[in-house]
Amino acid sequence: MAEHPRTLNRPADSTGSRRGFFGVFRYSRRALDLVWTTSRPLTIGLALLTVLAGVLPAAIAYVGALIVDAVVMAMQTHAPGSSRQVIELVALEGLLVAVTAGAQRGLSTCQSLLRAQLGQRVNAMILEKALTLDLSQFEDSEFYDKLTRARREASSRPLSLVMRTFGLAQNAVSLVSFGTLLVQFSPWAVAVLLLAGLPAFLAEAKFSGDAFRLFRWRSPETRMQLYLETVIAREDHAKEVKLFGLGPLLLDRYRNIFHKLYKEDRDLTIRRDSWGFGLGLIGTLALYGAYGWIALTTIAGRITLGQMTMYLMLFRQGQSAVSASLSAVGGMYEDNLYLSTLYEYLETPVAPPRGAESKGPHPEDGIRFEHVSFTYPDADKPALEDITLHIRPGESLALVGENGSGKTTLIKLLTRLYHPTSGRILLDGRDLEEWDEAALRQRVGVIFQDFARYQLRVGENVGAGDVRHFEDEARWREAGDKGMATPFVDTLPQGYGTQLGKWFKEGRELSGGQWQKIALARAFMRSQADILVLDEPTAAMDAGAEAQIFEHFRNLTSNRIAILISHRFSTVRMADQIIVIRDGHIIERGSHEELMHLDGHYAHLFKLQAKGYR
Repeated sequence: MAEHPRTLNRPADSTGSRRGFFGVFRYSRRALDLVWTTSRPLTIGLALLTVLAGVLPAAIAYVGALIVDAVVMAMQTHAPGSSRQVIELVALEGLLVAVTAGAQRGLSTCQSLLRAQLGQRVNAMILEKALTLDLSQFEDSEFYDKLTRARREASSRPLSLVMRTFGLAQNAVSLVSFGTLLVQFSPWAVAVLLLAGLPAFLAEAKFSGDAFRLFRWRSPETRMQLYLETVIAREDHAKEVKLFGLGPLLLDRYRNIFHKLYKEDRDLTIRRDSWGFGLGLIGTLALYGAYGWIALTTIAGRITLGQMTMYLMLFRQGQSAVSASLSAVGGMYEDNLYLSTLYEYLETPVAPPRGAESKGPHPEDGIRFEHVSFTYPDADKPALEDITLHIRPGESLALVGENGSGKTTLIKLLTRLYHPTSGRILLDGRDLEEWDEAALRQRVGVIFQDFARYQLRVGENVGAGDVRHFEDEARWREAGDKGMATPFVDTLPQGYGTQLGKWFKEGRELSGGQWQKIALARAFMRSQADILVLDEPTAAMDAGAEAQIFEHFRNLTSNRIAILISHRFSTVRMADQIIVIRDGHIIERGSHEELMHLDGHYAHLFKLQAKGYR
């Protein structure tokens, strides 16, 4: 559950804060493992270059001190060969600087290559996880918040965490080498160097946690912004947005969300930077205090001019290294917080496979619903309650009822997109829970009312019905013939190779009826399917075209189970069995003639529709 923003100002006990601070670092190991398994050569290269880049600054400072002392000595003694020694030392420092630049360039190259590989891998992990989730999880708003957070930030955070880890290691190596030289001046200088940056670090860590809690809390608003962008800028919404003049209203809502989020960001940024600046002055005072200390020690003659130059350089670079190290730790803390959203999503519980059977003991029995009820998560009442029905092979069943009565939910239970809250569903005499999911779904071909319109080629839209033959052109045409799509497909520029949709160049848009024929062909791609379900698939067609489609459909499914959902009774009356559903209950069942003779709800609806055609 996301935290309320008021908790940002709630005081926390120091023990809990420390435990929370160090607790989030449990993701660092996982991020390092992720990078290591993504590319071992690049990871090893990063490690070696990090050590090299960490040692070289101290070596440069040391050689610089030798140069200053050699120059002073040469000026005082004019000894033979003193100039040559200075030139050699200068050349050595130049070589070290060049190697340092090469190490930094190598680090940048490794980072760029890892960023590409790791970003792709994490996004693939997010999508792979999505394929394992249940439909109910996609229909859960809290899950969508979790997915939004993972996709927006977590895909870039593993590399950021690893880069900061290597940067921390580099600065640690530098500090060890700086400290080895500084301790010769005074151990207190090392202590001042390390402690001066601590206040600013504590403030940074505190505000990193605040920023993360704010990020979690406002996921719904962020998701609404993304949705409004989609509605305003997508072609499938453009007609209504323009027709109803929705654009300015939606844009105002988009701006209002931005201003609300911006105010929160602004307040946090001002507090973060104000505290950072104030506490950062402590480090500045420490630096210049050390300058004065070193200068006075030089004047007193306890160190040489070259040593003074080296210590000043070491202290300045050391303070930068301490600041960078503490900043890296604060950044790692923030990265770990954001990584928690990635692993929170990746560790979303997934139900284990429920069955392994690929056939039932009684193929002649068909489909049975036995006292099946189903309630959506967080719903107040069941969507279906005590549903009992039987469909034998070769029979057709029509489901009739108002929108929201539970017809589509029944189909989702049959295809095991949902699982019954109570009761059971049998296919060929075996409980659906005992069937292997892939084997079960190969038996069923479904066209839902809200079928997908893929921005792919025509043939691929058809081939999506059976991924084993996704690119089989012969199967495309065979399924297109059965779905009555081939006549209009043959008129397209590249036939089944024509790009559909407007997202890509030369994409063609189809009419609603043509899309529905593509969807019907998609269902017929499953040649092994002996259960065919049409859930309002012809709503965009006129009555004559729909009647022709269903007559064709009935001929093709003479030895299969056919389930139809339609509001047109001219089609429904073709079914062997008609079931009328209201508020999740079966209130009537029988053939068209039997239900008309009953003169109940079905007869009333039929007469109302017939009256409209007179």
